[in-house]
Amino acid sequence: MARTLRFFELNTGAQIPSVALGTWQAAPGVVGDAVATAIKVGYRHIDCAQAYGNQEEIGAVLKKLFDDGVVKREDLWITSKLWCTDHDPEDVPKALDKTLKDLQLDYLDLYLIHWPVSMRRGSVGFKSENLTHPNIPNTWRAMEKLYDFGKARAIGVSNFSTKKLGDLLEVARIPPAVNQVECHPSWNQSKLRTFCQSKGVHLSGYSPLGSPGTTSLKSEVLKNPILNMVADKLGKSAAQVALRWGLQMGHSVLPKSTSENRIKENLDVFDWSIPDDLFPKLFEIEQARLVKGSPFVHETFGSYKTVKELWDGEL
Repeated sequence: MARTLRFFELNTGAQIPSVALGTWQAAPGVVGDAVATAIKVGYRHIDCAQAYGNQEEIGAVLKKLFDDGVVKREDLWITSKLWCTDHDPEDVPKALDKTLKDLQLDYLDLYLIHWPVSMRRGSVGFKSENLTHPNIPNTWRAMEKLYDFGKARAIGVSNFSTKKLGDLLEVARIPPAVNQVECHPSWNQSKLRTFCQSKGVHLSGYSPLGSPGTTSLKSEVLKNPILNMVADKLGKSAAQVALRWGLQMGHSVLPKSTSENRIKENLDVFDWSIPDDLFPKLFEIEQARLVKGSPFVHETFGSYKTVKELWDGEL
């Protein structure tokens, strides 16, 4: 009998739904339908961010679903993220208020620092001259206040290396509940995962399918022959095996899709499992990070001169 793994418990005691609909690079005009479809077929976790530029549309859909009695607010888990331009402590609560207004919500279930990177207030895009020097402890103290006030029922980080997460844990009054990072069978985050488990920080995996629909990332994750061999033996798709791998590794997964069929397929990962004889095969897959964070790296501006510095060597 497969363990369903529908939820994981955070260090706050909250239960985070293990499969979310990701909304990164889901275009306006399309993302709303995807969210509505996902919730109607059973998703209870939606992963958002100010930087994705689609929260207003998502908010309008959520309000309609609540008003129509399709789902209750307390039955959904909504995550969003603080963008790099809003790291100053006085800007953190304003950024959350803007996100809550856009999403038409009173609180978030989880609010994350999107990157360990700061940029000039009000700047748009990824121009190198807008990079500044982040002060993560100061930003985190402002995040902790949001948790104290109940506007964010859990707080965490995203794209933090083992070292950066460790540095934050040393000064945090409230430890991060989550570190959301790229994670899939072709980038399994073994070092970071072990560290997170040892510290009680839940790892949440974005791009769990390798972002196959993303133009900026040349991803072959779902074409990997080992992954497809396992999928063929189980009578599942490569995407389903990649997602189920994540659940069995103990982390939540955030697949993005705007296709109704794939949205449904990506949720069909609970009543079966990858058996012990096949699971180790997935660790034979060659490892390569897809999301490098190159726009946040510059010889002169900001804190990171190289991609290696940004990730503290985890490449």
